Amino acid sequence: MANDERVAVARRAAEAGAAVAVDRFRTGIDVERKGEKTDVVTAADRDAQRAVVDVICESYPDDAVVGEEGDASKQVPATGDAWVIDPIDGTNNYVRDARLWGTAVAAVRDGTPVAGATEMPALGDGYWTDGEDAYRNGDPVTVSDRDDPEACAVTPTMWWDFDARERYDRACGAIVERFGDLRRMGCAQAELAGVAEGSLDGVVTDVRAHPWDTLAGVAMVRAAGGTVTDLDGEPWRYDSVGLVASNGQIHATLLDAAREIRDGGA
Repeated sequence: MANDERVAVARRAAEAGAAVAVDRFRTGIDVERKGEKTDVVTAADRDAQRAVVDVICESYPDDAVVGEEGDASKQVPATGDAWVIDPIDGTNNYVRDARLWGTAVAAVRDGTPVAGATEMPALGDGYWTDGEDAYRNGDPVTVSDRDDPEACAVTPTMWWDFDARERYDRACGAIVERFGDLRRMGCAQAELAGVAEGSLDGVVTDVRAHPWDTLAGVAMVRAAGGTVTDLDGEPWRYDSVGLVASNGQIHATLLDAAREIRDGGA
């Protein structure tokens, strides 16, 4: 099937999951912990994931599905077609009644995202890409053209456990020493969509990011004219250590910041 059909399925699946999640939003839903105190999950996460999978399986029943919750596969296949989903990216925001969260769906071929959609119903925004262009609410978006780091806003994405908080400290320092402002949103897909639409200029982490937190957004940044690499400046993959996404204009400076996080300023 053509790639435009995968785009349509990604959008429908993200919309279906987001509809389930927003119906439970701000209803006092019970919160469970999966591990660390900030690693939380709700019944809405699980139900939204089922809604996403149901839509995908209607059109692509033989494709692999990788998802954050439950017993879904956690490994992106290196070859073939697959779908990578996050039913609620930003669950910590969700359970605090904050609106910055979304349902993300990426269509992946041979480990590379070829289409993606992120629905953020509490904000009224829907993002998607066909791998060639990126859109917000149906309108084309592009990365910013800012080339002065001191005029740029950058976010440290993902999270560092309590045994690695010195790296979070370094991340904040590396950003504020080089860039005009720092954002911390708690939703990686929203941050990557922000780079794609130009409201953010860069996103950086030195950790290995989960594919469900990143693949849809990475596809959007690239389609919007941005650059996404690992810490060594090589094209980012789902199994890369570290993620550096930018408008392209400030990428060298953002790589310097990323390496300082990793190397401790050495």
